[in-house]
Amino acid sequence: MALAQAGGAAAGATVYVSLEPCAHQSTRGPACADSLVAAAPARVVAALTDADPRTAGKGFDRLEAAGISVMRDAMAAEARAGLAGFITRLTQGRPHVTLKLATSLDGCIAMADGSSRWITGEAARAHAHLERARSDAILVGAGTVRADAPRLDVRLPGLEAHSPRRIMLGSGEAPKGWDVIRTPEDIAGLDCNSLIVEGGAQTASAFLRAGLVDRLMLYRAPILIGGGRPCLGDIGLTDLAGAHGRWRLSDARMLGPKGVDGDRFEVYEVVACSQA
Repeated sequence: MALAQAGGAAAGATVYVSLEPCAHQSTRGPACADSLVAAAPARVVAALTDADPRTAGKGFDRLEAAGISVMRDAMAAEARAGLAGFITRLTQGRPHVTLKLATSLDGCIAMADGSSRWITGEAARAHAHLERARSDAILVGAGTVRADAPRLDVRLPGLEAHSPRRIMLGSGEAPKGWDVIRTPEDIAGLDCNSLIVEGGAQTASAFLRAGLVDRLMLYRAPILIGGGRPCLGDIGLTDLAGAHGRWRLSDARMLGPKGVDGDRFEVYEVVACSQA
């Protein structure tokens, strides 16, 4: 589409791409490498080599054989983060998994009786819905489905059509339109790039124990519950040393208005961590 819009202006130009131009035909259109050869730019600057074995360097080779200069690995780390779902699916055969937890300052996700609406405030919930809109699928445990009947849709104006595919982990009958998987490892059969896990402590712990969490999205509300339900159970650690070095901070921000002159504080912190 970009080349069609550029027309003859693409000849002799520099083309910037986040991923190596594909060298294979697909149902989505012609091979991008062939389209670039026909457009005859002088140079292609690319962030990543395509992990798809059908291309995997062949696209670059085709461009260079046609006399087009190729620069590789430009801003590769940034592109890898943006294409994490695509890369994880191709290299690991499963979607990229984000585990979302909303907790109090003392690590609780609910009162002792299970009531949890609402741990966070409006601004934090809006941010979480934006994360949903960016995901292909969303998963909760069967217990959460039965107890809360969650909608798991996107409720941001203009983004409602981007609600993710809904998945239930466990056994039993799921709501109409949902898919069911029995174990965390079964996500390999979902055929999607990105999955956000929003289940309770049992589901969150199961994914962490299985080593299937690529990114943590932690929302912390400025409240203390005390005696509530913890956000996690056993995640398979055998010693404290094993907890260190697994995660690196990738983002942290504050959401919501700050109280002034004695007003109540309503600031919620969201922290994102990725696998180290």
